[in-house]
Amino acid sequence: MAEIARHDLAPTTPSQRTWTTWNIAALWIGMAVCIPTYTLAAGMVEQGMAWWQAVLTVALGNAIVLIPMILNGHAGAKYGIPFPVLMRASFGVAGANIPAMARALVACGWFGIQTWIGGDAIYQILGALGWIDTVADKAAHISALGLTPLQAACFLAFWLANVYFIWNGMNAIKWLESWTAPFLILAGLALLAWALWRVDSVSALFSKGSSFKPGAGFWTLFWPQLTAMVGFWATLSLNIPDFTRYARDQKTQAWGQALGLPTTMTLFCFIGIVVTSATTLIFGQAIWDPVTLVAKLGSVPVIVVAMVALSVATLTTNIAANVVSPANDIANIAPRRISTRTGGMITAFAGILMMPWYLYNNLAAYIFTWLIGYSALLGPIAGIMLCDYYVLRKTRLSLQALYDPADSAYGRGVNPAAVIALVVAVAPNVPGFVNALAAARNAPPPFPGVFDSIYGYAWFIGLGLGAGVYFLLMFRRPDLALEDA
Repeated sequence: MAEIARHDLAPTTPSQRTWTTWNIAALWIGMAVCIPTYTLAAGMVEQGMAWWQAVLTVALGNAIVLIPMILNGHAGAKYGIPFPVLMRASFGVAGANIPAMARALVACGWFGIQTWIGGDAIYQILGALGWIDTVADKAAHISALGLTPLQAACFLAFWLANVYFIWNGMNAIKWLESWTAPFLILAGLALLAWALWRVDSVSALFSKGSSFKPGAGFWTLFWPQLTAMVGFWATLSLNIPDFTRYARDQKTQAWGQALGLPTTMTLFCFIGIVVTSATTLIFGQAIWDPVTLVAKLGSVPVIVVAMVALSVATLTTNIAANVVSPANDIANIAPRRISTRTGGMITAFAGILMMPWYLYNNLAAYIFTWLIGYSALLGPIAGIMLCDYYVLRKTRLSLQALYDPADSAYGRGVNPAAVIALVVAVAPNVPGFVNALAAARNAPPPFPGVFDSIYGYAWFIGLGLGAGVYFLLMFRRPDLALEDA
Protein backbone atom coordinates (compact mmCIF):
# COMPACT_ATOMS: atom_id res chain seq x y z
CA MET A 1 0.00 0.00 0.00
CA ALA A 2 2.85 2.37 0.80
CA GLU A 3 4.30 1.89 -2.68
CA ILE A 4 0.97 2.40 -4.37
CA ALA A 5 0.26 5.53 -2.35
CA ARG A 6 3.04 7.50 -4.01
CA HIS A 7 0.98 8.54 -7.01
CA ASP A 8 -1.60 11.34 -7.35
CA LEU A 9 -4.56 8.97 -7.05
CA ALA A 10 -3.66 7.83 -3.53
CA PRO A 11 -6.25 8.30 -0.76
CA THR A 12 -6.22 11.80 0.67
CA THR A 13 -4.67 12.16 4.11
CA PRO A 14 -6.41 13.90 7.05
CA SER A 15 -4.22 16.96 6.46
CA GLN A 16 -5.51 17.18 2.88
CA ARG A 17 -9.20 17.04 3.86
CA THR A 18 -9.61 20.76 4.41
CA TRP A 19 -12.63 21.61 2.23
CA THR A 20 -15.47 23.10 4.26
CA THR A 21 -19.17 23.30 3.45
CA TRP A 22 -18.48 26.71 1.93
CA ASN A 23 -15.69 25.33 -0.26
CA ILE A 24 -18.01 22.63 -1.64
CA ALA A 25 -20.89 25.09 -2.11
CA ALA A 26 -18.53 27.62 -3.74
CA LEU A 27 -17.33 24.87 -6.06
CA TRP A 28 -20.91 24.39 -7.26
CA ILE A 29 -21.56 28.12 -7.52
CA GLY A 30 -18.47 28.44 -9.69
CA MET A 31 -19.52 25.54 -11.89
CA ALA A 32 -23.22 26.43 -12.15
CA VAL A 33 -22.75 30.12 -12.99
CA CYS A 34 -21.90 29.91 -16.67
CA ILE A 35 -23.34 30.91 -20.02
CA PRO A 36 -24.91 27.48 -20.78
CA THR A 37 -26.78 27.66 -17.44
CA TYR A 38 -28.06 31.13 -18.31
CA THR A 39 -29.33 29.97 -21.69
CA LEU A 40 -30.85 26.63 -20.64
CA ALA A 41 -34.22 27.85 -19.40
CA ALA A 42 -34.35 30.67 -21.97
CA GLY A 43 -34.16 27.99 -24.64
CA MET A 44 -37.10 26.17 -23.06
CA VAL A 45 -39.17 29.36 -23.09
CA GLU A 46 -38.23 29.93 -26.71
CA GLN A 47 -39.59 26.45 -27.54
CA GLY A 48 -42.95 27.16 -25.90
CA MET A 49 -42.75 26.75 -22.12
CA ALA A 50 -44.06 29.38 -19.74
CA TRP A 51 -41.31 30.93 -17.60
CA TRP A 52 -42.41 29.07 -14.46
CA GLN A 53 -42.54 25.76 -16.31
CA ALA A 54 -38.95 26.24 -17.45
CA VAL A 55 -37.77 27.18 -13.95
CA LEU A 56 -39.53 24.18 -12.42
CA THR A 57 -37.99 21.89 -15.04
CA VAL A 58 -34.53 23.17 -14.12
CA ALA A 59 -35.22 22.87 -10.38
CA LEU A 60 -36.60 19.33 -10.73
CA GLY A 61 -33.74 18.19 -12.93
CA ASN A 62 -31.15 19.45 -10.46
CA ALA A 63 -33.02 18.01 -7.48
CA ILE A 64 -32.93 14.63 -9.23
CA VAL A 65 -29.25 14.77 -10.11
CA LEU A 66 -28.38 15.98 -6.58
CA ILE A 67 -29.32 12.52 -5.26
CA PRO A 68 -26.59 10.56 -7.11
CA MET A 69 -24.23 13.49 -6.48
CA ILE A 70 -24.47 13.08 -2.71
CA LEU A 71 -24.62 9.29 -2.84
CA ASN A 72 -21.57 8.94 -5.09
CA GLY A 73 -19.75 11.60 -3.09
CA HIS A 74 -19.98 9.37 -0.01
CA ALA A 75 -17.12 7.09 -1.04
CA GLY A 76 -14.84 10.05 -1.71
CA ALA A 77 -15.45 11.53 1.73
CA LYS A 78 -15.25 8.16 3.52
CA TYR A 79 -12.18 6.67 1.83
CA GLY A 80 -10.46 9.68 0.25
CA ILE A 81 -10.45 8.05 -3.18
CA PRO A 82 -11.09 9.60 -6.61
CA PHE A 83 -13.61 8.39 -9.18
CA PRO A 84 -11.36 6.05 -11.27
CA VAL A 85 -10.18 4.25 -8.12
CA LEU A 86 -13.77 3.82 -6.89
CA MET A 87 -14.67 2.29 -10.25
CA ARG A 88 -12.14 -0.51 -9.65
CA ALA A 89 -14.61 -2.01 -7.16
CA SER A 90 -17.26 -2.59 -9.83
CA PHE A 91 -15.34 -2.79 -13.13
CA GLY A 92 -12.10 -4.37 -11.90
CA VAL A 93 -8.66 -2.78 -11.59
CA ALA A 94 -8.06 -2.69 -15.35
CA GLY A 95 -11.73 -2.43 -16.28
CA ALA A 96 -12.05 0.84 -14.34
CA ASN A 97 -10.44 2.51 -17.32
CA ILE A 98 -13.63 1.88 -19.34
CA PRO A 99 -15.91 4.23 -17.35
CA ALA A 100 -12.99 6.51 -16.53
CA MET A 101 -12.16 7.11 -20.18
CA ALA A 102 -15.85 7.44 -21.09
CA ARG A 103 -16.06 10.21 -18.49
CA ALA A 104 -12.78 11.72 -19.67
CA LEU A 105 -13.94 11.86 -23.29
CA VAL A 106 -17.08 13.76 -22.32
CA ALA A 107 -15.02 16.12 -20.16
CA CYS A 108 -12.65 16.84 -23.03
CA GLY A 109 -15.63 17.79 -25.17
CA TRP A 110 -17.06 20.01 -22.43
CA PHE A 111 -13.64 21.56 -21.83
CA GLY A 112 -13.51 22.51 -25.49
CA ILE A 113 -17.09 23.89 -25.44
CA GLN A 114 -16.51 26.04 -22.38
CA THR A 115 -13.16 27.27 -23.70
CA TRP A 116 -14.85 28.24 -26.95
CA ILE A 117 -17.60 30.07 -25.04
CA GLY A 118 -15.03 32.00 -23.02
CA GLY A 119 -12.93 32.88 -26.04
CA ASP A 120 -15.97 33.87 -28.10
CA ALA A 121 -17.19 36.13 -25.27
CA ILE A 122 -13.87 37.96 -25.32
CA TYR A 123 -14.01 38.23 -29.11
CA GLN A 124 -17.54 39.66 -29.28
CA ILE A 125 -17.08 42.13 -26.45
CA LEU A 126 -13.78 43.41 -27.83
CA GLY A 127 -15.66 44.02 -31.06
CA ALA A 128 -18.43 45.87 -29.22
CA LEU A 129 -15.82 48.10 -27.60
CA GLY A 130 -14.34 48.86 -31.02
CA TRP A 131 -10.97 47.42 -30.02
CA ILE A 132 -11.05 44.92 -32.90
CA ASP A 133 -12.75 45.00 -36.29
CA THR A 134 -14.88 41.88 -36.30
CA VAL A 135 -16.32 42.65 -39.74
CA ALA A 136 -12.90 42.71 -41.38
CA ASP A 137 -11.83 39.70 -39.33
CA LYS A 138 -14.79 37.62 -40.50
CA ALA A 139 -13.91 38.46 -44.08
CA ALA A 140 -10.65 36.57 -43.48
CA HIS A 141 -12.51 33.38 -42.64
CA ILE A 142 -10.43 30.23 -42.07
CA SER A 143 -12.65 27.78 -43.95
CA ALA A 144 -10.79 24.64 -42.94
CA LEU A 145 -11.33 25.28 -39.21
CA GLY A 146 -14.43 27.46 -39.26
CA LEU A 147 -12.63 30.21 -37.30
CA THR A 148 -11.28 33.66 -38.11
CA PRO A 149 -7.76 34.70 -37.04
CA LEU A 150 -8.95 36.85 -34.14
CA GLN A 151 -11.49 34.26 -33.03
CA ALA A 152 -8.67 31.74 -32.90
CA ALA A 153 -6.51 34.22 -30.95
CA CYS A 154 -9.24 34.86 -28.34
CA PHE A 155 -9.90 31.14 -28.06
CA LEU A 156 -6.18 30.51 -27.50
CA ALA A 157 -5.92 33.30 -24.92
CA PHE A 158 -8.75 31.85 -22.86
CA TRP A 159 -7.29 28.38 -23.30
CA LEU A 160 -3.99 29.57 -21.81
CA ALA A 161 -5.84 31.01 -18.79
CA ASN A 162 -7.27 27.54 -18.19
CA VAL A 163 -3.88 25.94 -18.59
CA TYR A 164 -2.49 28.13 -15.79
CA PHE A 165 -4.85 26.57 -13.24
CA ILE A 166 -4.38 23.10 -14.69
CA TRP A 167 -0.65 23.44 -14.14
CA ASN A 168 -1.00 24.66 -10.54
CA GLY A 169 -3.33 21.90 -9.33
CA MET A 170 -6.08 21.46 -6.73
CA ASN A 171 -4.97 24.19 -4.33
CA ALA A 172 -5.21 26.78 -7.10
CA ILE A 173 -8.63 25.43 -8.09
CA LYS A 174 -9.87 25.60 -4.49
CA TRP A 175 -8.67 29.20 -4.25
CA LEU A 176 -10.29 30.14 -7.58
CA GLU A 177 -13.69 28.68 -6.72
CA SER A 178 -13.86 30.01 -3.16
CA TRP A 179 -12.88 33.60 -3.94
CA THR A 180 -14.83 34.06 -7.15
CA ALA A 181 -18.17 32.61 -5.94
CA PRO A 182 -19.37 35.84 -4.21
CA PHE A 183 -18.37 37.90 -7.25
CA LEU A 184 -20.36 35.64 -9.57
CA ILE A 185 -23.46 35.81 -7.39
CA LEU A 186 -23.28 39.60 -7.25
CA ALA A 187 -22.75 39.83 -11.01
CA GLY A 188 -25.85 37.73 -11.67
CA LEU A 189 -27.99 39.72 -9.22
CA ALA A 190 -26.71 42.96 -10.76
CA LEU A 191 -27.86 41.80 -14.20
CA LEU A 192 -31.26 40.90 -12.75
CA ALA A 193 -31.53 44.32 -11.08
CA TRP A 194 -30.66 46.00 -14.39
CA ALA A 195 -33.48 44.14 -16.15
CA LEU A 196 -36.05 45.02 -13.48
CA TRP A 197 -34.93 48.67 -13.48
CA ARG A 198 -34.99 49.13 -17.26
CA VAL A 199 -38.48 47.78 -17.98
CA ASP A 200 -41.58 49.92 -17.52
CA SER A 201 -43.65 47.10 -16.08
CA VAL A 202 -42.15 44.23 -14.07
CA SER A 203 -45.37 42.24 -14.44
CA ALA A 204 -44.90 42.29 -18.21
CA LEU A 205 -41.80 40.15 -17.77
CA PHE A 206 -43.93 37.30 -16.47
CA SER A 207 -47.02 37.76 -18.59
CA LYS A 208 -46.14 35.31 -21.35
CA GLY A 209 -47.70 31.91 -20.78
CA SER A 210 -47.17 28.56 -22.40
CA SER A 211 -47.62 28.44 -26.15
CA PHE A 212 -48.58 24.76 -26.16
CA LYS A 213 -52.07 23.74 -27.13
CA PRO A 214 -54.01 21.56 -24.68
CA GLY A 215 -52.83 18.00 -24.93
CA ALA A 216 -49.45 16.33 -24.98
CA GLY A 217 -47.43 19.20 -26.47
CA PHE A 218 -45.87 20.26 -23.18
CA TRP A 219 -44.91 16.75 -22.14
CA THR A 220 -43.32 16.08 -25.52
CA LEU A 221 -40.85 18.86 -24.73
CA PHE A 222 -40.69 18.41 -20.96
CA TRP A 223 -39.22 14.91 -20.78
CA PRO A 224 -36.33 15.43 -23.23
CA GLN A 225 -35.56 18.76 -21.56
CA LEU A 226 -35.62 17.17 -18.10
CA THR A 227 -33.30 14.43 -19.34
CA ALA A 228 -31.01 17.04 -20.87
CA MET A 229 -31.10 18.97 -17.59
CA VAL A 230 -30.05 15.87 -15.67
CA GLY A 231 -27.49 15.15 -18.36
CA PHE A 232 -26.05 18.63 -17.86
CA TRP A 233 -24.47 17.38 -14.60
CA ALA A 234 -24.48 13.63 -15.30
CA THR A 235 -20.73 13.87 -15.68
CA LEU A 236 -20.20 15.34 -12.20
CA SER A 237 -22.59 12.83 -10.64
CA LEU A 238 -19.96 10.22 -11.52
CA ASN A 239 -16.71 11.92 -10.62
CA ILE A 240 -17.90 13.92 -7.60
CA PRO A 241 -15.58 11.77 -5.41
CA ASP A 242 -12.71 13.66 -7.09
CA PHE A 243 -13.81 16.63 -4.94
CA THR A 244 -15.49 15.08 -1.89
CA ARG A 245 -12.24 13.23 -1.12
CA TYR A 246 -11.01 16.63 0.13
CA ALA A 247 -14.11 17.29 2.28
CA ARG A 248 -13.81 17.26 6.06
CA ASP A 249 -16.66 14.78 6.52
CA GLN A 250 -19.91 13.45 5.03
CA LYS A 251 -21.99 16.29 6.42
CA THR A 252 -19.70 18.79 4.70
CA GLN A 253 -19.99 17.21 1.26
CA ALA A 254 -23.75 16.64 1.50
CA TRP A 255 -24.70 20.09 2.75
CA GLY A 256 -22.20 21.82 0.48
CA GLN A 257 -23.72 20.18 -2.59
CA ALA A 258 -27.32 20.68 -1.47
CA LEU A 259 -26.73 24.37 -0.80
CA GLY A 260 -24.65 25.01 -3.91
CA LEU A 261 -26.08 23.01 -6.82
CA PRO A 262 -29.90 23.23 -7.13
CA THR A 263 -30.16 26.74 -5.69
CA THR A 264 -27.54 28.26 -7.99
CA MET A 265 -28.76 26.48 -11.12
CA THR A 266 -32.36 27.51 -10.50
CA LEU A 267 -31.44 31.10 -9.63
CA PHE A 268 -29.31 31.68 -12.71
CA CYS A 269 -31.77 30.03 -15.05
CA PHE A 270 -34.42 32.33 -13.55
CA ILE A 271 -32.13 35.31 -14.14
CA GLY A 272 -31.69 34.17 -17.74
CA ILE A 273 -35.43 34.06 -18.28
CA VAL A 274 -36.14 37.46 -16.69
CA VAL A 275 -33.31 39.22 -18.47
CA THR A 276 -34.19 37.62 -21.82
CA SER A 277 -37.82 38.72 -21.38
CA ALA A 278 -36.60 42.21 -20.52
CA THR A 279 -34.55 42.43 -23.71
CA THR A 280 -37.74 41.87 -25.69
CA LEU A 281 -39.25 44.98 -24.10
CA ILE A 282 -36.05 47.07 -24.15
CA PHE A 283 -34.54 46.18 -27.53
CA GLY A 284 -37.55 44.78 -29.37
CA GLN A 285 -36.04 41.32 -29.67
CA ALA A 286 -35.25 38.41 -27.35
CA ILE A 287 -31.50 38.30 -26.67
CA TRP A 288 -30.87 34.98 -24.96
CA ASP A 289 -27.07 35.11 -25.34
CA PRO A 290 -25.56 37.16 -22.46
CA VAL A 291 -22.49 37.95 -24.56
CA THR A 292 -24.65 39.61 -27.22
CA LEU A 293 -26.54 41.45 -24.48
CA VAL A 294 -23.38 42.76 -22.83
CA ALA A 295 -22.23 44.11 -26.17
CA LYS A 296 -25.41 46.25 -26.30
CA LEU A 297 -25.04 47.84 -22.87
CA GLY A 298 -23.16 50.82 -24.32
CA SER A 299 -21.07 51.94 -21.35
CA VAL A 300 -17.41 50.94 -21.73
CA PRO A 301 -16.80 50.38 -17.99
CA VAL A 302 -19.95 48.26 -17.72
CA ILE A 303 -18.96 46.19 -20.74
CA VAL A 304 -15.46 45.63 -19.36
CA VAL A 305 -16.76 44.54 -15.94
CA ALA A 306 -19.33 42.29 -17.60
CA MET A 307 -16.63 40.77 -19.80
CA VAL A 308 -14.56 39.97 -16.70
CA ALA A 309 -17.61 38.41 -15.05
CA LEU A 310 -18.39 36.26 -18.09
CA SER A 311 -14.77 35.16 -18.39
CA VAL A 312 -14.50 34.29 -14.69
CA ALA A 313 -17.81 32.39 -14.77
CA THR A 314 -16.69 30.32 -17.73
CA LEU A 315 -13.22 29.74 -16.27
CA THR A 316 -14.49 28.51 -12.89
CA THR A 317 -16.92 26.12 -14.57
CA ASN A 318 -14.36 24.78 -16.97
CA ILE A 319 -11.56 24.16 -14.50
CA ALA A 320 -13.66 22.38 -11.88
CA ALA A 321 -16.11 20.50 -14.08
CA ASN A 322 -13.96 19.59 -17.05
CA VAL A 323 -10.35 19.29 -15.93
CA VAL A 324 -10.13 17.57 -12.54
CA SER A 325 -11.95 14.42 -13.62
CA PRO A 326 -10.18 13.70 -16.92
CA ALA A 327 -6.86 14.52 -15.27
CA ASN A 328 -7.53 11.72 -12.76
CA ASP A 329 -9.09 9.43 -15.36
CA ILE A 330 -6.15 9.68 -17.75
CA ALA A 331 -3.66 9.29 -14.87
CA ASN A 332 -5.48 6.07 -13.91
CA ILE A 333 -4.28 4.43 -17.15
CA ALA A 334 -0.69 4.40 -15.82
CA PRO A 335 -0.58 6.05 -12.38
CA ARG A 336 3.17 5.71 -11.96
CA ARG A 337 3.96 7.33 -15.30
CA ILE A 338 1.11 9.81 -15.87
CA SER A 339 0.54 12.54 -13.28
CA THR A 340 -2.75 14.38 -12.89
CA ARG A 341 -1.00 17.47 -14.26
CA THR A 342 -0.11 15.54 -17.42
CA GLY A 343 -3.67 14.22 -17.61
CA GLY A 344 -4.96 17.78 -17.37
CA MET A 345 -2.72 18.94 -20.20
CA ILE A 346 -3.88 16.04 -22.39
CA THR A 347 -7.44 17.18 -21.70
CA ALA A 348 -6.57 20.74 -22.70
CA PHE A 349 -5.17 19.70 -26.07
CA ALA A 350 -7.98 17.20 -26.74
CA GLY A 351 -10.49 20.00 -26.17
CA ILE A 352 -8.96 21.92 -29.09
CA LEU A 353 -8.90 18.94 -31.42
CA MET A 354 -12.65 18.32 -30.94
CA MET A 355 -13.46 21.63 -32.71
CA PRO A 356 -16.04 22.67 -30.06
CA TRP A 357 -17.24 25.78 -31.93
CA TYR A 358 -19.18 23.58 -34.33
CA LEU A 359 -20.81 21.58 -31.54
CA TYR A 360 -21.93 24.59 -29.51
CA ASN A 361 -23.17 26.62 -32.48
CA ASN A 362 -25.44 23.81 -33.65
CA LEU A 363 -28.30 23.85 -31.10
CA ALA A 364 -29.75 20.50 -32.22
CA ALA A 365 -26.38 18.82 -31.91
CA TYR A 366 -25.77 20.48 -28.55
CA ILE A 367 -29.02 19.51 -26.82
CA PHE A 368 -30.25 16.31 -28.39
CA THR A 369 -26.99 14.78 -29.61
CA TRP A 370 -24.45 15.98 -27.04
CA LEU A 371 -26.31 16.46 -23.73
CA ILE A 372 -28.74 13.55 -24.06
CA GLY A 373 -26.20 11.43 -25.93
CA TYR A 374 -23.64 11.32 -23.19
CA SER A 375 -26.32 10.99 -20.51
CA ALA A 376 -27.26 7.73 -22.28
CA LEU A 377 -23.68 6.57 -21.74
CA LEU A 378 -23.08 7.90 -18.23
CA GLY A 379 -26.47 7.00 -16.73
CA PRO A 380 -25.69 3.25 -16.81
CA ILE A 381 -22.30 3.89 -15.17
CA ALA A 382 -24.02 5.80 -12.36
CA GLY A 383 -26.47 2.92 -11.90
CA ILE A 384 -23.65 0.38 -11.68
CA MET A 385 -21.75 2.59 -9.20
CA LEU A 386 -24.74 3.03 -6.90
CA CYS A 387 -25.73 -0.63 -7.02
CA ASP A 388 -22.21 -1.84 -6.32
CA TYR A 389 -21.39 0.58 -3.50
CA TYR A 390 -24.73 0.73 -1.68
CA VAL A 391 -26.78 -2.36 -2.53
CA LEU A 392 -24.07 -5.00 -2.82
CA ARG A 393 -21.14 -3.75 -0.73
CA LYS A 394 -23.10 -1.72 1.84
CA THR A 395 -20.47 1.10 1.52
CA ARG A 396 -17.65 -1.28 2.58
CA LEU A 397 -14.48 -1.21 0.49
CA SER A 398 -10.92 -2.47 0.95
CA LEU A 399 -8.36 0.22 0.15
CA GLN A 400 -5.62 -2.41 -0.04
CA ALA A 401 -7.55 -4.30 -2.72
CA LEU A 402 -8.33 -1.13 -4.66
CA TYR A 403 -4.69 -0.05 -4.88
CA ASP A 404 -2.73 -3.30 -4.95
CA PRO A 405 -2.79 -5.08 -8.35
CA ALA A 406 -1.59 -8.26 -6.62
CA ASP A 407 -4.76 -8.36 -4.53
CA SER A 408 -7.45 -10.00 -6.66
CA ALA A 409 -10.41 -9.10 -4.45
CA TYR A 410 -11.80 -6.78 -7.13
CA GLY A 411 -10.26 -8.57 -10.06
CA ARG A 412 -6.95 -7.67 -11.70
CA GLY A 413 -8.56 -7.35 -15.09
CA VAL A 414 -12.10 -6.52 -16.18
CA ASN A 415 -15.28 -7.46 -14.34
CA PRO A 416 -17.47 -8.88 -17.14
CA ALA A 417 -20.67 -8.28 -15.15
CA ALA A 418 -20.11 -4.52 -15.18
CA VAL A 419 -19.28 -4.47 -18.90
CA ILE A 420 -22.35 -6.55 -19.77
CA ALA A 421 -24.57 -4.31 -17.66
CA LEU A 422 -23.12 -1.22 -19.35
CA VAL A 423 -23.69 -2.58 -22.87
CA VAL A 424 -27.23 -3.75 -22.10
CA ALA A 425 -28.17 -0.41 -20.52
CA VAL A 426 -26.77 1.68 -23.37
CA ALA A 427 -28.29 -0.43 -26.16
CA PRO A 428 -31.92 0.84 -26.01
CA ASN A 429 -30.74 4.41 -26.53
CA VAL A 430 -28.44 3.78 -29.49
CA PRO A 431 -31.17 3.98 -32.20
CA GLY A 432 -32.46 7.27 -30.76
CA PHE A 433 -28.91 8.62 -30.69
CA VAL A 434 -28.45 7.70 -34.34
CA ASN A 435 -31.74 9.42 -35.18
CA ALA A 436 -30.56 12.54 -33.33
CA LEU A 437 -27.35 12.54 -35.34
CA ALA A 438 -29.37 12.26 -38.54
CA ALA A 439 -31.64 15.14 -37.47
CA ALA A 440 -28.62 17.33 -36.75
CA ARG A 441 -27.54 16.74 -40.35
CA ASN A 442 -31.08 17.24 -41.73
CA ALA A 443 -31.11 13.62 -42.85
CA PRO A 444 -34.06 11.20 -42.53
CA PRO A 445 -34.00 9.11 -39.33
CA PRO A 446 -33.04 5.46 -39.99
CA PHE A 447 -35.01 4.06 -37.01
CA PRO A 448 -38.71 4.25 -36.08
CA GLY A 449 -39.93 7.18 -34.01
CA VAL A 450 -40.53 5.02 -30.92
CA PHE A 451 -36.79 5.04 -30.33
CA ASP A 452 -36.85 8.83 -30.18
CA SER A 453 -39.30 8.60 -27.29
CA ILE A 454 -37.04 6.11 -25.50
CA TYR A 455 -34.07 8.38 -26.14
CA GLY A 456 -35.86 11.24 -24.39
CA TYR A 457 -35.54 9.24 -21.14
CA ALA A 458 -31.95 8.16 -21.84
CA TRP A 459 -30.38 8.87 -18.44
CA PHE A 460 -33.25 7.38 -16.44
CA ILE A 461 -33.48 4.23 -18.57
CA GLY A 462 -29.73 3.76 -18.55
CA LEU A 463 -29.40 4.19 -14.79
CA GLY A 464 -32.22 1.73 -14.01
CA LEU A 465 -31.10 -0.91 -16.50
CA GLY A 466 -27.44 -0.60 -15.51
CA ALA A 467 -28.21 -1.07 -11.82
CA GLY A 468 -30.71 -3.90 -12.43
CA VAL A 469 -28.56 -5.99 -14.78
CA TYR A 470 -25.46 -5.50 -12.64
CA PHE A 471 -27.33 -6.63 -9.52
CA LEU A 472 -28.61 -9.79 -11.21
CA LEU A 473 -25.11 -10.70 -12.38
CA MET A 474 -23.33 -9.88 -9.12
CA PHE A 475 -25.49 -10.53 -6.06
CA ARG A 476 -24.09 -14.06 -5.46
CA ARG A 477 -20.42 -13.04 -5.62
CA PRO A 478 -18.51 -14.11 -2.44
CA ASP A 479 -16.20 -11.04 -2.41
CA LEU A 480 -18.98 -8.59 -1.54
CA ALA A 481 -18.54 -8.87 2.23
CA LEU A 482 -15.28 -6.95 2.39
CA GLU A 483 -14.55 -5.08 5.59
CA ASP A 484 -13.39 -1.48 5.74
CA ALA A 485 -9.65 -1.08 5.31
